[in-house]
Amino acid sequence: MEWRIRAIRGATTVSENTSEAMQAAVMELLDELEQRNQLHPTDIISVTFSVTKDLDATFPAAIARSRPLWDNIPMLDVQEMHVEGSLKGCIRFLLHTYLPISASVHHIYLRHAANLRPDWSLPQPFVSSPST
Repeated sequence: MEWRIRAIRGATTVSENTSEAMQAAVMELLDELEQRNQLHPTDIISVTFSVTKDLDATFPAAIARSRPLWDNIPMLDVQEMHVEGSLKGCIRFLLHTYLPISASVHHIYLRHAANLRPDWSLPQPFVSSPST
């Protein structure tokens, strides 16, 4: 089976800036990510999490590291650039992973973040470039 490096995006929101709210949201987001993409943590290359400026109760990467087999994945937390009027209480991720070339990518947008990328609500098939 041929594998490719793929990028998966996702986001969710929290209603309050607490460790408990962030923990629940991140775990829900990553559960959905693993399930819908049939993703195994040992295939993940790296994850970058971003949070809006109103979230500072905990690090999403620290939450993710508590998951089985996620403790050795390189992860980074960053604060998202603030744009007036943008969605508040938002946690996003960009994940790079190995997936079978035939696998579709399911980007995960939950809660109020579902409105961020409605164009990605359906599976995104792999489209090869002319050189592959």
